[in-house]
Amino acid sequence: MIKVLLADDQRLVRAGFGSILDDEEDITVVGEAADGERALAACRELRPDVVLMDIRMPGMDGLEAARLIARDRRLDDVRVVILTTFDLDEYVYGALRAGASGFLLKDTEPEELIHAVRVAARGDALITPSVTRRLIAEFAGRVTAPAPGPRLNALTEREREVMLLVAAGLSNDEIAAKLVLSPATAKTHVSRIMSKLDVRDRSQLVVMAYESAMVSPRWMSERQPGR
Repeated sequence: MIKVLLADDQRLVRAGFGSILDDEEDITVVGEAADGERALAACRELRPDVVLMDIRMPGMDGLEAARLIARDRRLDDVRVVILTTFDLDEYVYGALRAGASGFLLKDTEPEELIHAVRVAARGDALITPSVTRRLIAEFAGRVTAPAPGPRLNALTEREREVMLLVAAGLSNDEIAAKLVLSPATAKTHVSRIMSKLDVRDRSQLVVMAYESAMVSPRWMSERQPGR
């Protein structure tokens, strides 16, 4: 059973999302919060698998709450998905850097919401990959990339190759097909990379790939569907 916490200052948004998710046999809404401080407290008490977090809330906003959740080792298994009204919101990139697993538009279709929660819970891929890649490309281009750190030097050549494919938004199955590996082997590579780089999930690998200059925003935008 996937446990979900809804954090949004609008009661109707929480009610709407809750109604959709509670209809699924494998998903249950375990709590709600109207601001970031309450969301953080609820995470520590309820230990949800996924938090759907509005980025703009009174008091502590979703960005700060996501950052504090990511820093709390007791909440390592909690995945934060940022809710936003606009698909290119400068705060969302900050949220990904802070430790969020991805983002979702508030007007998303019910089936996309359900799929996003399941994907986030298993940590298998970014939420709405094409839009997330576009957002990261948009804002990572404004960040001065630091020199690659010693942790990146610890990656093998194969691990670097896998990391680039993760940054391109490929799932484990797609990486396996691309590199002629078994899905289990691809998953193992991704897990080892995350362990070596001390990151929570695939979203953080994407951010690190940009900010270490392994991948340039222009390179990614040229490979987006329809562009």
